[in-house]
Amino acid sequence: MALETWLAFFIACWVISLSPGAGAVASMSAGLQYGFWRGYWNAVGLQLGLALQIAIVAAGVGAVLATSAMAFSLIKWFGVAYLVYLGYKQWKALPSDLTADAAERPIGRPLTLMLRGFLVNSSNPKAIVFMLAVLPQFIDMHAPLLPQYLLMGVTMILVDLIVMAGYTGLASHVLRALRTPRQQRLMNRSFAALFVAAAGLLATVKRAAV
Repeated sequence: MALETWLAFFIACWVISLSPGAGAVASMSAGLQYGFWRGYWNAVGLQLGLALQIAIVAAGVGAVLATSAMAFSLIKWFGVAYLVYLGYKQWKALPSDLTADAAERPIGRPLTLMLRGFLVNSSNPKAIVFMLAVLPQFIDMHAPLLPQYLLMGVTMILVDLIVMAGYTGLASHVLRALRTPRQQRLMNRSFAALFVAAAGLLATVKRAAV
């Protein structure tokens, strides 16, 4: 891949990652509930989901998804249901006692948070179709494809890790300012509404006509 092509792709990655979406909401929610270091496991899970999406596109399976109404709908509605579930869990989350020792605060298990992030990204068929349309534009068809997809995958994941670190860290700093149960409850329900809004947006997505 030529340097100028990679630089163009690198810039595109920042634009894509910074665009607010379900991944950003999930990262901020995890940072708010568990703090930066624990909540960042959610971002790791997001990247596993992103890696799966890139692998699907590289393997050509994304083209099948783009043309299969049933496959598209199944993944889409699973994603909608999961985002609504996350919204429900966030709504019901109990306020933390910020005056207690850290050991008494809510502790999310790394594997659970990773699975949560993985499901958020992997259950978005629109992202796969989007990458199916975008990634080939940066591919040199006269050069080996695997190294190019690997380079783009590593680039996308590293950029997204940095961006999600920002979202997680921002929310974890907000946590320090929430001293009363009422403030925490209001913030939890605000994030619950964002999860449901993301589910609503995903529900409106339709498969592109072929």
